[in-house]
Amino acid sequence: MSSQQSGFLLTKREREIFQLLIEDYSTKEISEKLQISEKTVRNHISNTIQKLGVSSRTQALVELLRLQELSLN
Repeated sequence: MSSQQSGFLLTKREREIFQLLIEDYSTKEISEKLQISEKTVRNHISNTIQKLGVSSRTQALVELLRLQELSLN
């Protein structure tokens, strides 16, 4: 099921990455935890920033929390 079909803006992987960013993981730590390259992590972050029309990962995090795409747990 695509992210559009599920009613969510983010893909499963984008959500995983941004949830880890909220938990204060670095790009390197996220890449190790998810077993993907740092470049792939950065690409997912960039794609999400573009989707949201914001200019930084911090703005993306704030917007995703506002849209209830992510939670602080």
